[in-house]
Amino acid sequence: MIKLEIIFEDDFFIAINKPAGVLVHKTHLADAEEDLIAVKILQSQTGVKVFPIHRIDRPTTGVLLFAKSSEAASKMQPILRSTDVQKHYLCVVRGHFKEKTGIIDQALKKKIYGELQEAQTSYWVLEESSIPYDTTGRYPSSRYALLLCHPHTGRMHQIRRHLAHRRHYIIGDTTHGDNTQNNFFRKEWGLHNLLLHAWQLSFLHPFTGQQITIQAELSEVFINMLLKVNFSWKPEKFDAKSLPVIP
Repeated sequence: MIKLEIIFEDDFFIAINKPAGVLVHKTHLADAEEDLIAVKILQSQTGVKVFPIHRIDRPTTGVLLFAKSSEAASKMQPILRSTDVQKHYLCVVRGHFKEKTGIIDQALKKKIYGELQEAQTSYWVLEESSIPYDTTGRYPSSRYALLLCHPHTGRMHQIRRHLAHRRHYIIGDTTHGDNTQNNFFRKEWGLHNLLLHAWQLSFLHPFTGQQITIQAELSEVFINMLLKVNFSWKPEKFDAKSLPVIP
């Protein structure tokens, strides 16, 4: 069984930096071995019964928060669904952006044939780059962008689907992405991961009243891909106060 990286812990909550391929818990939509289910791994690792408060997709890496009691979970869940919480994701996508900041306001179906649900995602372009490779057979170079995204709602695959709607597919997304790009990254650099990372989670602690910010370091795979695509952005130099306000 793998060992999870614990990045925050107090008397009420515990957070991990979830690796790619690990499920939060078993669902009817996906199944996995016991040693690839975060709840089971964490309980075995810590000896504490934990309660998942939110979910991130199986291929997505980054901050995943658990409660140490059902009471803590019940207090935290509405906070994570409110506008008071800040959830920042990093991702690498195809193409450059005309508008360097904005909000994608696109309703998404709950299921394939389900009803539409409102969904909004804010984004900021942190950096854009190009590489001297013709990945599509049409241009002498290929362009990419590194984004910071904040989903205001919590729809399934929301960031992935919203960016796909804009045709800025996340690299490594085999469900909503661009197979041409995915095949290039796989053959050229051996990438088998989704370049989407739950980087920061900020919230007001429901028991202590403190402002908590939890940050998950990028994986070596993600950092390596940033270098391959000629990005110079460094997470340690990022200042959230520098982000332009999106009207």
